[in-house]
Amino acid sequence: MSRILAMGEQQRVAPLAMVGVEVVAVSDPVSLRRAWAGFRDDVGLVLLTRSAAAALGKELHEPGHPLWVVMS
Repeated sequence: MSRILAMGEQQRVAPLAMVGVEVVAVSDPVSLRRAWAGFRDDVGLVLLTRSAAAALGKELHEPGHPLWVVMS
């Protein structure tokens, strides 16, 4: 079964843990990129905050990464 992750600022992603989403709270671009590069094959969807998506930029469109969506 695939996992759903939420990545971004702690205050934005932490509440999602209450509904079973695995939270990856990151506060700087280096940690964000490290976490993004380290996903395993069992990650099916990544929910990104706007700032996390902006920090990843073109990396989001590289092949081999899971499906992702930006939270509004």
